[in-house]
Amino acid sequence: MTASFSCDLNGRASALPHFWEHTVGSGHATLALRADWQAQIKVAHDELGMNHVRFHGILDDDMGTLIGEGDTLFYSFFNTDQIFDFLLSIGMKPFVELSFMPSILASGEQTVFHYKANVSPPRDLAQWAVLIRKLVSHWVDRYDIAEVRQWYFEVWNEPNLTAFGTGKQSDYFELYRYTVEAIKSVDKMLKVGGPATAANAWIDDFVAFCKANGLPADFISTHHYPTDAFGKPGDDTITELADSTRSVLREQTREVRRKVGDLPVYYTEWCTSSNPRDPMHDDPYAAAFIVKTIFEATGLVQGYSYWTFSDIFEENYFPSLPFQGGFGLQTIHGIAKPSHRAFQLLHALGTETIEVSGAHATVDAWFVRGDQKSTLMLTNFALPRHPIKTEQVQFNLSGCRPPTEVRVQRIDLEHANAKRRWEQFGKPEYLNAETVEELKGASCLREEPLAFDHVDERLKLEIAMPPQAVAAVHFSH
Repeated sequence: MTASFSCDLNGRASALPHFWEHTVGSGHATLALRADWQAQIKVAHDELGMNHVRFHGILDDDMGTLIGEGDTLFYSFFNTDQIFDFLLSIGMKPFVELSFMPSILASGEQTVFHYKANVSPPRDLAQWAVLIRKLVSHWVDRYDIAEVRQWYFEVWNEPNLTAFGTGKQSDYFELYRYTVEAIKSVDKMLKVGGPATAANAWIDDFVAFCKANGLPADFISTHHYPTDAFGKPGDDTITELADSTRSVLREQTREVRRKVGDLPVYYTEWCTSSNPRDPMHDDPYAAAFIVKTIFEATGLVQGYSYWTFSDIFEENYFPSLPFQGGFGLQTIHGIAKPSHRAFQLLHALGTETIEVSGAHATVDAWFVRGDQKSTLMLTNFALPRHPIKTEQVQFNLSGCRPPTEVRVQRIDLEHANAKRRWEQFGKPEYLNAETVEELKGASCLREEPLAFDHVDERLKLEIAMPPQAVAAVHFSH
């Protein structure tokens, strides 16, 4: 059955702020000192429009932010400065996740990840507050208060998971109290928020705690992944994804928006799945998931930070395999995955959507109006083990003058899919420079002309959409 959609250019229009470009995720602070990390984040900024970057561990011992010998404390902000100097030099800003615990302040020895980040609460909250106040004051002195007021300070990471601490809500709330008071003592206009939870947890309790104690919360931050609804954050599998629903993240986001009212909401982690070695991260499946999910989050959030921009990432170990199923939009060699190209298509869109009529089990359509061109965005998407096949899509656009041309850019098995070319090479583990360049070429978006009919201010076109595919149909004015 044909998937039929229609749009009237005189129909209802809605704003499309590029909220997904506010922030993008990374792994671990020390990675930001690497030249290849820096090269790839610049690509994320230049090609995808990403404005902030968020990562774990700016307070970890390997950053040297606070270390000690006996009872003597040594503060050193040099490495943080190196990172932030670079970000500002390329037009980006930090979304500062205040984590994890310097060993000298830690109340316990619980660690996480291969780099052994200490996740225990501080043994002395007052001394923790001194660290935060010194650090933020230093950044204000170095970068000027007008600059730092544009940053975001998020307290900890996923405190509701035992992997990142005791899991006690009361401990986190006290940590937030001391942190927000320390930051606001530097400048009341600095933006501080939380609870930075996994699976949309603790939101209403956090809002109530801040209100009852007269504590500011300038924004709400949280995380979600497609199987969080099953109570298994961090444990996505194909089987569990198959039991999910196509728009589960939209429903979760709507519930968070209902709980917080008018407070800004920033999802500081979301992804195709929370499995750090999921082959789907490298496939066109991820591109279709991203486009659909972002359009469904429109109007609900102020920021939607994809986890992560690069496979230069080391929570468990650092693989050498070019396509390893990592979270990143780019591989370790800087080869763009289909997911990266999805964000590139989204970045090129205008800022106003026009209502589209029509519905289909797997195909979705959105029409975005821009200054130089308008774009019909199409996805053919289904969760794993759900039925999906190639669909013929018919689109009718009314109220339009004849376009000068109609062209299409595709992401699917045969388009913008470097992993497929790597598989055809025999899946080599180590790549030479020539192969890297060929794979980068295979990852690129291509434009092709698309036939259409136009009669009496009505345009009609048809396009085939393979399974797990994205198509951007551009109408030049």
